[in-house]
Amino acid sequence: MGPLACLRHHWRDYLFEAAGLGAFMLGAGLATTFFEHPDSPARQAIYSDLARHALTGLVMTAVTAAILAPAWARRSGGHINPAVTWAFWRLGRIGGWDAIFYTAAQFLGAILAPVLLVLVLGSAFAHPDVKYAASMPGPLGPWAAFAGEFAITFVLMLAILLCLSSKRLEHWTGAVAAVLVGVYIAFESPLSGMSMNPARTFGSALTAGRWEGIWIYFTAPPLAALAAAQVFTRFGRSLAHGDQEGPHYPVRDTGEPAR
Repeated sequence: MGPLACLRHHWRDYLFEAAGLGAFMLGAGLATTFFEHPDSPARQAIYSDLARHALTGLVMTAVTAAILAPAWARRSGGHINPAVTWAFWRLGRIGGWDAIFYTAAQFLGAILAPVLLVLVLGSAFAHPDVKYAASMPGPLGPWAAFAGEFAITFVLMLAILLCLSSKRLEHWTGAVAAVLVGVYIAFESPLSGMSMNPARTFGSALTAGRWEGIWIYFTAPPLAALAAAQVFTRFGRSLAHGDQEGPHYPVRDTGEPAR
């Protein structure tokens, strides 16, 4: 299917991808400001960084679960992440032009969401303790952040593929992804900022004007997602415990041949 045909038939899917990632970033920005800004009652009441990260993780678990709820995610597959999109393209479950337009829409949503947060929150969103909810390497440095981003993205992508490969588990895919996001925010975010998403990192970095370690978030998540797809391609049936239904993905057929 060519680019014009993709746009004509699937523009609503692209719109959902932009809105889905935008909604995720709005939730992350609001939660980060609420729990980290020094004038916030939550920051003043909760002294523990781990406790605040855990509460932020709980909020984002709920936000992610809402975005990936079947009624919403069925529209486009609920990727909201270029790394996920290109892993599905690698598996032949989405066409090349669709992958390009998905990625463009995801970047659009990621750019617009922080701009809206600046308009709503003003200087609070720019405070040094909030930093536009930007993803940046932690105190252990860029290579530790790279390792962290690779590990969490690999586990998330493999978990998604395992869930989608089974009739028994497919309806739990969004819940599993949401829980992993919450756990990562609680425990991994001090290491790398917990991005797993090149578009998300780019949108926040563009608004903040801070590009520290941007290469990490453009390399580690896509490489990890593609590695997870490769592992699943080779070992997926046994990892999915031999589901007799066989692998199947609730990602709509683009009309292009599988790769």
